[in-house]
Amino acid sequence: MKMKKFVAVAVAGCMAASLAACGSTASTSSAAASESTEGATAEAAAETTATGSGFTVQLGPNPETLDPALNSSVDGANTIITIFEPLLLIDEENKVIPGQAESYEKSPDGLTWTFHMRDGLKWSDGSDLTAKDFEYSFKRMADPNTAAPYAATAVGMIAGFDEAQGNPDPETGEPTTDPNPDALQVVASEDGKTLTVTLSYPCSYFDKLAAFAALSPVQQATVEANGDGWCTSPDTFVCNGPYMITDWTPSERIVLSKNPNYVGGWDSSKIVSDNITLLLLEDSSASYAAYNSGEAQLVKDVPTDEIPSLTKAEDGGDFYVDSILGTYYISLNDQREPFTDVRVRKALSLAIDRDYVANVIMQGTYSPAYNMVGPGIVDAEEGTMFIDNANGGEPYIGEDYEADLEEAKSLLAEAGYPGGEGFPTITYSANDAGYHIPVAEYLQQAWGELGITMNIDKVDWASFLPLRRAGDYDISRNGWVMDYNDASNMLELFTTGNGNNDGKYSNPEFDAAIEASKVADKTVHYEQLHKAEDILMEDMGCIPVAYYNDFWLQSPSLKGTWHSPYGYWYLQYGYIEE
Repeated sequence: MKMKKFVAVAVAGCMAASLAACGSTASTSSAAASESTEGATAEAAAETTATGSGFTVQLGPNPETLDPALNSSVDGANTIITIFEPLLLIDEENKVIPGQAESYEKSPDGLTWTFHMRDGLKWSDGSDLTAKDFEYSFKRMADPNTAAPYAATAVGMIAGFDEAQGNPDPETGEPTTDPNPDALQVVASEDGKTLTVTLSYPCSYFDKLAAFAALSPVQQATVEANGDGWCTSPDTFVCNGPYMITDWTPSERIVLSKNPNYVGGWDSSKIVSDNITLLLLEDSSASYAAYNSGEAQLVKDVPTDEIPSLTKAEDGGDFYVDSILGTYYISLNDQREPFTDVRVRKALSLAIDRDYVANVIMQGTYSPAYNMVGPGIVDAEEGTMFIDNANGGEPYIGEDYEADLEEAKSLLAEAGYPGGEGFPTITYSANDAGYHIPVAEYLQQAWGELGITMNIDKVDWASFLPLRRAGDYDISRNGWVMDYNDASNMLELFTTGNGNNDGKYSNPEFDAAIEASKVADKTVHYEQLHKAEDILMEDMGCIPVAYYNDFWLQSPSLKGTWHSPYGYWYLQYGYIEE
């Protein structure tokens, strides 16, 4: 209990320091200090706000990439869904609707999906867009040279994927043959009006994948002429969504303007704002100042110390809290000692008081997580939830913290580190946003109860994702927000060689369960996914901490936008009400 009080005081002190620096142009933390030349202050943001009819939002810092095939963050996806359009779309009711394809059908056996393209489709540069552009983009996603983190998730069920990837070795992930992206069974008709996709097994949610931002089309000529730099400058950025990039000042803003050549699934009569300005702010105090000054009408990054003073929307205020389908978790570098020992991984997990983290550190804006797959994810039987049927209806991680802590100490002793003796000093890596550093400081104390010394490495956002993906860390904060409502979307992350498997967890039995779930029979599908979660949690391949909610400030004057349970803000219909 003393440890908890100490942490609460430390967090409050950290928040007070952040508040004291609110009006400064310098960063509010030591980690962000190195970013002060990168991040725009509220004053700078005000000077760069787009003129004319439009609105301004802050949904994150510099995106790591706006290449649909390479992006794996919600921050990047929030921009991508506004400037690109896939074959299908997800509407405000979370239903699949036509996008670039005006209609589609699947064969009775569920293996062949045929998409019929709209007439008059155009790229933002005015050139024609056809089914052949989607064929290219799907095959580019499957090409291992692209190194798309979502490749297996998004197109792994399409026939020919293994050959496209070079028939990777199941254990090492290394190709055993020359990769052949053209083997992927995605074929555009000669006239470019029809796209036919043949699956290797029935995938009931393939329509949702066809609406996934990662499977947005990219223009082959532009990609090949400009290489990786094609998506870093308005001069070379060709897209097909309702808005297009017309100005981009890194670490300050991206300005989106209405795409005059847009043809697609969104109602063009509702796309009324000339411009949408995205403030690229990593400092939540700067975001808050931009909101309070009226320069931004929506900000995602709200200073955590301000939350108690804010009035929720349901009470007539402008502070919104909305649940999303995602889990905040900790990645352990499972290939690095001492995290190769399952007893160590379990001990670190059991030493965390999740209720305290969610309700004190995170101020009740998140919920404690005792499973990996959280609430809201459906199961086989209609109306049932995956979490309710997991582990025989019992949480994988106990909710009795004091008992868990004692078990953690015993496990660490069994692993050869009684009282933490001989345990190496470890480093926890996190970017300095939201609750990430307060959570890290709590873990520093919680694991100190086991006799473990932990350092905190504050990493700027631009460096954080590459560091984590490369496995260049001991322990790292992590999280996943679902792209579609099927537990496979969360669990497939942990298969051997998956591009989003940052902890490098690998267990052949887990991989086999995921593979066995790829069947048309819903009962078998979900049985195998439950088995996979059983294995993952028994191995403690990662450490779930909390279930996500999104929280943000939004001016009553901003109308027409909506927030989805997948963590996206849809801005295309947004406007300022006079």
